[in-house]
Amino acid sequence: MSVSSTEGVGTSYFGTPATTQTSGTGSTGTSTTDVNKDMFLKLMVAQLKNQDPMNPTDSSQFLAQTAQFTSLEKLDSVAQQTGQALTAQMAFGASSLVGRSVTYSDADGVETAGKVDSVRFTATGPVLGVGGAEVALASVVKVQS
Repeated sequence: MSVSSTEGVGTSYFGTPATTQTSGTGSTGTSTTDVNKDMFLKLMVAQLKNQDPMNPTDSSQFLAQTAQFTSLEKLDSVAQQTGQALTAQMAFGASSLVGRSVTYSDADGVETAGKVDSVRFTATGPVLGVGGAEVALASVVKVQS
């Protein structure tokens, strides 16, 4: 997984400079949330080690930032679950079109009609088999019974 360079610098809840980094997607299977959580924990430990003993951390700021991080983590989880639900809904919707007549726009913008023979599921979404042509579900403009 690749990590981009520092995008922003600010003051953390420990009063020391904090960096903000973003991560890209890679082929290792590690999610962005896991990387962000790991970076957050490493940053927190480093700041605790380097804090000024004469000026201890403000616990209210620490708790507020921890709560924000937890909230962000939960929102990411909800977004992933919503995406999975949308994918399942599209799959069920496309499957219900088998045997029905549809009208779709081809690459040239010409509307063509035909009967849905099959459905194939790809990473970009369902693809309908209509009279030997493969039609993306998003290209369907009309469905008849």
